Amino acid sequence: MRADLGQVEEELGHQSDSGIEPVAAIARYLQTGGGKRLRPALHLLAAKFCGYEGPSAIQLGAVLELIHAATLLHDDVIDSADTRRGRASTNQRWGNSMTVLAGDWLYMQSFRIALAERNLRILDVLIDLTQQMVEGELVQLTRLGRADVSEEEALDISRRKTACLFSACMELGALLGAQPQAETERLAGYGLNLGMAFQIVDDLLDLTADPERLGKPVVNDLREGKVTLPLVYALEAGGRAARQKVELVLGERGFVSVPSAEIVGLVRSSGAVERTHARAADFIAQAYGCLEPFPDSVYRRALASVPQFILHRDY
Repeated sequence: MRADLGQVEEELGHQSDSGIEPVAAIARYLQTGGGKRLRPALHLLAAKFCGYEGPSAIQLGAVLELIHAATLLHDDVIDSADTRRGRASTNQRWGNSMTVLAGDWLYMQSFRIALAERNLRILDVLIDLTQQMVEGELVQLTRLGRADVSEEEALDISRRKTACLFSACMELGALLGAQPQAETERLAGYGLNLGMAFQIVDDLLDLTADPERLGKPVVNDLREGKVTLPLVYALEAGGRAARQKVELVLGERGFVSVPSAEIVGLVRSSGAVERTHARAADFIAQAYGCLEPFPDSVYRRALASVPQFILHRDY
C-alpha cells in the first residue's frame, strides 16, 4: 500500500502541473500541506480487496484526491477560512477569485483523467458524487446562521458533503475489480457509513480537540455559522438558555458576547459529546456489517481496521 500511495502522490504532482503558474503554485501548496490521503488509500484497498492490480487504481486514486482538494478550496472560500492544516488557507494567500478558479481547474483535471479510462460507469459515479457534494454545500448554506437545525438535516449535510466521497472510493475500487452489483453496493455502503462516522467525529473534534493538533481553531464551525450534530444534541438538552447563547454567537459571527469556552462547556455538560460519539459508533457498526459477508483476506482485515482509527482519532 505504501508503494501504491507513493505512486498516487507522484501522479498528483504530475496531474497538478499546469502551465498556468497560479494554478501550479496552488496545486503544489496543497500537495505539500499534508493530509492523511485516506480517500485514495481506501480506494486502493478496495481495488486490491476486489482482486484488481493495475494502473487504473493509481489514476483513480489521484482523481479522488483532486476532487477532495477542489472541494477544500471552494469550502475555504465559502467559509472565509484563514487556516487549513495549521497554515494559511489558499484563499488567504491567493485571494478568493484565484482560489475558486484553481478549484474549478482541479475538478476539470480530475474528470479529464477519469475520462481516459473510457468507462461510463466510472463517470456515472464521479458525476453523481460531484452533484451530491455541491448539493450538500447548497443545503448547508440554506441552514447557515440558524440554530434550528435538526439531527436529520445535520446528518444529510454530512452524507452529501463527506460520506458520498468515501462511498465513491469504495465503489470505484469494486468497479475496477468487476464485482457483482450486490458486492459493489456492500462496499459502497461500507464507505458511506465510514464517511458518516468520519464527519461526525470531525464535527466533535471541532468542539473538543487541541487546536494545535487539529491544525485549525476550535469551535470554528459555529463561528462560520454552522450548527453541527454535537450542537444539535447540546441544544436539545440545554433548552432556551443554550439556544440563546448559540443564537448570539451565530448573530455576531464570533465569540464577542459569549466566549468559545462557554460553548464548549455547554456541549460537554449536556451529554452531547457522549451522544455524538455513540452516533458515530452506530455508523461504524453498520460499516462492519457491510464487510461481514466477505471472506477473510489481508485486505478485508485492513478495511476492518480503518473504522476504529476513525472513531478514536484525535485530529
